[in-house]
Amino acid sequence: MAIIIDGKGVADKITEQLKQKISQLQDKPHLAVIQIGNNAASTLYVNLKKKKAEEIGIKSTVISLDENIAEKELICKIEELNNDNSVHAVLVQLPLPKHINENNIIKAIAPNKDVDGFTAQNTGDLFNGIKPKAYPCTPKGVLKLLKEYNIEIQGKHAVVVGRSNIVGKPLAIMLLNEHATVTICHSKTKNLPEITKQADILISAVGKKVIFKDMVKKDAVVIDVGIFKDENNKTTGDVDFENVKEIAAYITPVPKGVGPMTIACLMENTIELYEQQ
Repeated sequence: MAIIIDGKGVADKITEQLKQKISQLQDKPHLAVIQIGNNAASTLYVNLKKKKAEEIGIKSTVISLDENIAEKELICKIEELNNDNSVHAVLVQLPLPKHINENNIIKAIAPNKDVDGFTAQNTGDLFNGIKPKAYPCTPKGVLKLLKEYNIEIQGKHAVVVGRSNIVGKPLAIMLLNEHATVTICHSKTKNLPEITKQADILISAVGKKVIFKDMVKKDAVVIDVGIFKDENNKTTGDVDFENVKEIAAYITPVPKGVGPMTIACLMENTIELYEQQ
C-alpha cells in the first residue's frame, strides 16, 4: 500500500517559512494578477492565489479586464506593470480568450517579473541548465515533493505523461537536470501502458483519467498533476487513485496533492523575484 504524499502539509510548511521570511523584509513583495473575462475556473484560481498571498503577507492586486479586450491593449497593460517599480511579480491567468495569442502575451512580460517562469529567457535558461529568474510553479512543486519525501531522482527512469509548456516540458527538463532518465509521452504516443510500466517515477499532467493500475510498475512513485471534475462533479485527477495506491510506493492524492504546492511555489517565486529586484 502506497505512502500518500501530503502536498497540502508540505505546502503549509512552505507557507510558514515564507511568512517568517516576509516578517523580516523591509516592505512587502507585490504580485499583480491579470484576469481576462470571467471564466469560473480562472476566477477560482485567482481568488485562491489572492487569499494565499494575503495570508503570507504578500501584497496582491487583481486586475480584471474585459473578455473582448484587444491584444494590443492587454500588452500595454503588461508593459505598464513591467515599468512599475512597486510591482515585483506579474502573472497573466491562463487560458486566454481565443482572439488573443498566448505567446505574444507571455513574451510581453519582463523576465525579471515573470513569476510563472514562462518567458523565453526563463525557459531558455532552464533548458541550458542555468537557474532561471523563476521556475515554473507546478514542476517546482513536484520536485519539492519528491525531495521532501527523500525520493531518489538521480539515475531513475521518470515518465512524464503530457507535453504542455506549463508542466510537461519544463518538468521533463528539471528532472533531466536532476540526472533522471526522462521519457515524455503524449496523445500520439503508441503503447502508452508499455512505457508507463517502465517508470520508477510516473508523473501525469493531462487533465483526464489516463493512468490505471495495469499501467504502473510495482513500487513506482506516482505523481498526479491533473485536476478536473468527473461526471459526478467530484474533483479527481489523471490517476485511478484507489486502485493504483495498492501497488505504488508513493502517490499524490487529488485534491491536496500537487495543487497546494503550485500556489505555495507561486508565492515563493514572488518573494524570490522581489529579492532579485
